[in-house]
Amino acid sequence: MLIPTDFVNPTTPTTMRMLPKLTYLAPLLLTATAFGQDEPPAEGTYEAFMASGDAAMFTVNNLWILLSAALVFIMHLGFCSVESGLCQKKNTVNILFKNVFIVCIGALGYMAWGFNAMYPGEVGPDSWNGFFAVGSPLLNGFADETERAASVTAEYASYTIWADFIFQAMFAATAATIVSGAVAERVKLKSFMIYAAVLVTFFYPISGSWKWGTGWLDAKGFYDFAGSTLVHAFGGFAALAAIIVLGPRRGKYTKEGVKPILPHNLPLANIGVFMLFLGWFGFNGGSVLSADPEAVSRVFVTTAMAGFAGGLAAMFTSWGVLKKPDLSMGLNGMLAGLVGITAGADSITPWMSVVVGAIAGLIVVLSVLFFDKIKIDDPVGAVSVHGICGIWGTLAVGLFSTNPDHSFGTQLLGTLTVSAFAFIASFLLFFILKLTLGVRVDAQEEDEGLDVAEHGAPAYTD
Repeated sequence: MLIPTDFVNPTTPTTMRMLPKLTYLAPLLLTATAFGQDEPPAEGTYEAFMASGDAAMFTVNNLWILLSAALVFIMHLGFCSVESGLCQKKNTVNILFKNVFIVCIGALGYMAWGFNAMYPGEVGPDSWNGFFAVGSPLLNGFADETERAASVTAEYASYTIWADFIFQAMFAATAATIVSGAVAERVKLKSFMIYAAVLVTFFYPISGSWKWGTGWLDAKGFYDFAGSTLVHAFGGFAALAAIIVLGPRRGKYTKEGVKPILPHNLPLANIGVFMLFLGWFGFNGGSVLSADPEAVSRVFVTTAMAGFAGGLAAMFTSWGVLKKPDLSMGLNGMLAGLVGITAGADSITPWMSVVVGAIAGLIVVLSVLFFDKIKIDDPVGAVSVHGICGIWGTLAVGLFSTNPDHSFGTQLLGTLTVSAFAFIASFLLFFILKLTLGVRVDAQEEDEGLDVAEHGAPAYTD
């Protein structure tokens, strides 16, 4: 049986995550006679491929992508726990509600528009220009033989289109979740829901396509393995714009200085960070896009070591600056290290990943203190963890990558461009919402707590 030589390739690069063009489907079209008959399936069909010896590795690769998608989904539970734990208990229900909404609308919006906008195909006169692609709904399953055959093509050499979609959909929802914590405790629920839906459905796929959809940044050699810039810096700088439009929480900044608004449940925040750490193994490990033993194992190691180094660096930095060991800084340091290594988890050596993570842990402490000093109120440190450390992690590829094709200048161009796009798009969207629907609850509702004011029920009854 003849199978196309490029049909199975367990090392499909990140830049090949795109929708197949119909021209690739000809050798894979299924025929009605291929079903329910004793003769061997026709060559070039899905059935023929799955009956071949190559199917075993394909199945393992595809299963790993699906398991990784499940791990990334678990990260949303981590975000729920971190955000609610670091904020006041009177706003717990509101934070949890926003996170539930985000993962639902994020996945559905990505299915309806974002996936095909982010992975439109090859750049060229018959495809797209590398800057913006019009989205469209995901193909509708097994409606006909052509669409069934489209689930496995030469473009999807290691996994099906369904595995690719659900993995990428979990990434998309993460970008909007980053903003949720940054605007917590004073944002209007309906306005935020509109904002999050537009951000994840329309804005995130645009800049994502610049690299992962073989757009203009990819053509320049920009590299972002799993999203230090395309996911984390995008979310972080979108959050910064929203914070600026929204303003700080009441009573946070006084004439006497910064008044701490204490978290209500640090054990819950601690659990959330460990859930996020667990999910990151799928976030980065799944981005290998195959179950290649060496590559996945190495990415697990670089990811974990950077996270641990970030935690230690943040603990001791904050201890030295604040004169007391601060748990929340240590937790954010772990996340900062994870964000920092995400762009180069496959191309930075294990010991250099420790350096990248440690620097991220140092940076996040200084960044949190800096934003408080200039009265940018970020209750969970999202801008510092995801935005600032996302930029650092992307630049670290240009400094420490073992691939000589990764240059600092190109990495700088890519991360600044995506961050600027996220900030400007988010600012304009949030400002329009401010002028129309309003984005901030009134003073009485803020003092009372959004659980009662927006939802009519507190999280805790004691």
